[in-house]
Amino acid sequence: MSTSAEASGHAAGRPVDERDTREVVSSEHVWAGPILTVEDERIVLAEGTEPLRRQVVRHHDAVNVVALREGEESSQPDGGAEILMVRQYRHPVRANLWEIPAGLLDVPGEDPLVAAQRELAEETDRCAATWHALVDYYASPGFTTEGARSFLARGISMLLEAERIEREAEEAEFVPTWFRFDDVVAGVLAGELHNPSTVMGVLAADRARARGWEGLRPADAPWLRSPESL
Repeated sequence: MSTSAEASGHAAGRPVDERDTREVVSSEHVWAGPILTVEDERIVLAEGTEPLRRQVVRHHDAVNVVALREGEESSQPDGGAEILMVRQYRHPVRANLWEIPAGLLDVPGEDPLVAAQRELAEETDRCAATWHALVDYYASPGFTTEGARSFLARGISMLLEAERIEREAEEAEFVPTWFRFDDVVAGVLAGELHNPSTVMGVLAADRARARGWEGLRPADAPWLRSPESL
C-alpha cells in the first residue's frame, strides 16, 4: 500500500526509527558463548497470519571512537584534521583492518560514554577532553541485536605512564597511528577500509565537520538500543 506522500508524489518528512514488538510464540535457546547467544524464534507479524521462523543472535552492544585533532594540535603542516586508528587482525575475515578504537558494552551497567573512554585509553593510551554522540546504528539488524554508537572525541592527550594498561592478544599488536582525516575519508570511498564502525564513524564525522560541528548531539543523547541485547 502506498503512503499518502508516495501517492501524491511529494517527499515525506524526515524518517525516524521507532520501537515495535511483534508477538513471539516460541523461542528456543540454541547456543551460548561469552559474547553472544543464538535463539530460534517463531514470530507473528500480523494477527491471523502464520508464524515465521527467525534466528536471532543476541550480542553485546558496542561503542567506538572517532578521535580527531586539527589546527595547532595536528602534526600536519597545514593544521589539517587527523584521526587516530589502530590496525587489528580480524580472524573471521582473515585480514588486518585499520579501525577506530572500539569495544563491547560487556561490563554490566557501564555507561556507553564511560565504555568509550575506557576503550580509547586501553587501545591508544589516550584520553579526550570533549565527547559527543556522532552516529548510532545496528550492526546487522536482520539477524543480530548488536547496536553501536560512534563517539566524536576531541582534545586528545596522552595518559600518564602509570595510567596505561598492558594490551593482550590481538590488541598487543596495536600501534596507535595518526592519519590525515581526508586521506581516511578517501580510503573509505575507495573501498580500502572495511570495518563498519570505521566506515560509518568516519563518514559521519566528515559530514559533521563540513557543517562546522554544528548540531552535534551530547554524549548521553537517547539511543534506540535493542532491548534484547546480551
